[in-house]
Amino acid sequence: MTETGSAVVKTDESPLLVERDGHVTVLTLNRPERRNAINRAMRKAIKKELWKADADDDVRVVVITGAGTSFSAGVDLPEALSGPSPRTEGATPTQVLRGISKPVIAAVNGPCYTGGYELVVSCSFIIASDLAEFADTHAQIGLLNGWGGSAMLPRMVGLPAAVQFMLSGEPIDGATAARIGLANEVVVHDQLMDRTLEIAHKIAAGHPGAIQRMLRLLKEGAGASTSHALGLEIEASVGFRSNGADVGARFGKRRAEKD
Repeated sequence: MTETGSAVVKTDESPLLVERDGHVTVLTLNRPERRNAINRAMRKAIKKELWKADADDDVRVVVITGAGTSFSAGVDLPEALSGPSPRTEGATPTQVLRGISKPVIAAVNGPCYTGGYELVVSCSFIIASDLAEFADTHAQIGLLNGWGGSAMLPRMVGLPAAVQFMLSGEPIDGATAARIGLANEVVVHDQLMDRTLEIAHKIAAGHPGAIQRMLRLLKEGAGASTSHALGLEIEASVGFRSNGADVGARFGKRRAEKD
């Protein structure tokens, strides 16, 4: 492990590279020779680093991307079929993603298939390169989603689009992903990390407690009825204690930046 300023970078042999950029932790899936196929070591590392980020008050946002030309080809199927089932490993990486209190942005830099697609739909949102490609091949090869894809995707793109995407196995590009609501934005490939980190730092500049409570409120309310979601908002507002001086200072800073 080496240190560069405030950043901690694991060696290239690690299946997951970890860097710090201010209040943002960047996780890079690092098996480019295997199109970042997610093996046991990578799953373990992803969970460990997400838990670590969640427990670190200095980390406010997490970004996940892929090394090389792919985001991820999905679970390393040859390994999964020849060894113990991933179900023996406890929580899945996507369960951890959905459970932590910090926003997680997926910066999809290339092909993002099957288990990789399930990983990104469990993130808070997706920024896609114009070289990104998304596909779910589970049904085509005789498997079912096990990392939450069938639950998360219809909530993002609607049922008809989810049915076509998941049953056909046909890939879609970044522009289509943005059009149907799978990705928030599609950007020129060379600008992907700059744009993603720009968004991450804007989020990180917000009030940490308000950001985390708002994220929780959005997650809990997303699948609820309108009346229930409004009740959750009222409950959160009653329980949240703001600091008037801090609110005033933050408001003044934002107003000064716009002037």
